[in-house]
Amino acid sequence: MNAFLKKLNLHYNIKDYKFGLVIPVVVLAVFGVFMVYSARPDLMSRQVLGVLLGIVAMIVISLIDYRWILNLYWPLYFLNIVLLAAIWIPGLGVEANGARRWLNIGFQFQPSDLTKILMILFFARFLSDREKSINRPKVILQAIGLILPSLAMIYKQPNLSTTLCVAALFCALMFLGGLSYKFVGTVLAIAVPTVVIFLAVAVQPNQPFLHDYQQNRILAWLEPEKYSSDESYQQLNSIMAIGSGQLSGKGYNNDATTSVKNGNYVAEPQTDFIFAIIGEELGFVGCCAVIFLLLLIVMKCIMTGLKAKDTGGRIICGGVAALIGIQSFINISVATMILPNTGLSLPFVSYGLTSVVCFFMGIGFVLNVGLQPNKYQ
Repeated sequence: MNAFLKKLNLHYNIKDYKFGLVIPVVVLAVFGVFMVYSARPDLMSRQVLGVLLGIVAMIVISLIDYRWILNLYWPLYFLNIVLLAAIWIPGLGVEANGARRWLNIGFQFQPSDLTKILMILFFARFLSDREKSINRPKVILQAIGLILPSLAMIYKQPNLSTTLCVAALFCALMFLGGLSYKFVGTVLAIAVPTVVIFLAVAVQPNQPFLHDYQQNRILAWLEPEKYSSDESYQQLNSIMAIGSGQLSGKGYNNDATTSVKNGNYVAEPQTDFIFAIIGEELGFVGCCAVIFLLLLIVMKCIMTGLKAKDTGGRIICGGVAALIGIQSFINISVATMILPNTGLSLPFVSYGLTSVVCFFMGIGFVLNVGLQPNKYQ
């Protein structure tokens, strides 16, 4: 392997490759393939394809010096904007279930999933170049101005859940870039009451902020019993499925007539509510195993970032860790009704070719950062 890397003029040593990160990622992805098969057997082949493509992308990206890629941060930024805007071009954008989130260019994918990775790369360079001045109002306003177009276009699709995920990721990137604790505390002191006020206004009739279905989801979250036959139906059934699994579950891909999955009481069990299927079939043990693997992946990314050679590498690792952590928390919280119903996948587990490949790409960048400190000439 070392001889192969030298032949390609890639000055890395195979012993520096972070297999401690690769193994849990691959294990979780393979586990996801089996859970997708249990939820929707007809989609397993596409999930397998997504995992294989993701592994190839991860390996290739892990061997490309991330600093060279960060030199292209402005082209990456505009590529993201073009892809998000292209979904509104007739013949390219694909609409489904009242949302326009997919792009068809010979194959179909969701640009907003790629946005998360491209924004990590862009702000890794943008913030590292402004490390000493990041707490100046000018730099903060510049960063906010640069993320707003992506947030606006994703929200317009409409895709509120991904908008919130990208916004939370942006906040994490700013913190990783060196934003002061004093500023973070000030923002939280303003943001928390603002969210409370927003929720109070959002549940009022004729409010101007949310679509009707988005308002109904918040109302169903606040008063689930009142909306048990419609808006909170999925989440209540999800909780029932997880609870019915008890300690060890009802068995993988079982044919039990009492199964929430087998009764089709949960829509999209292969994506948004795959955690409910895990809880029902594999029980508390299976849920803990998934959470442990996700936590292990996040910690491995953070540990790799702590050894990074520069700020850009640290932000990449921390950004990928934050993305996986944020999206995992939202997905599991929705399945357990801690948060209102949204449409975010569980990293590496949920069905979705674009989502799986993009998460593998993120791991690829983390692996390359991990290879740099001991790079030999």
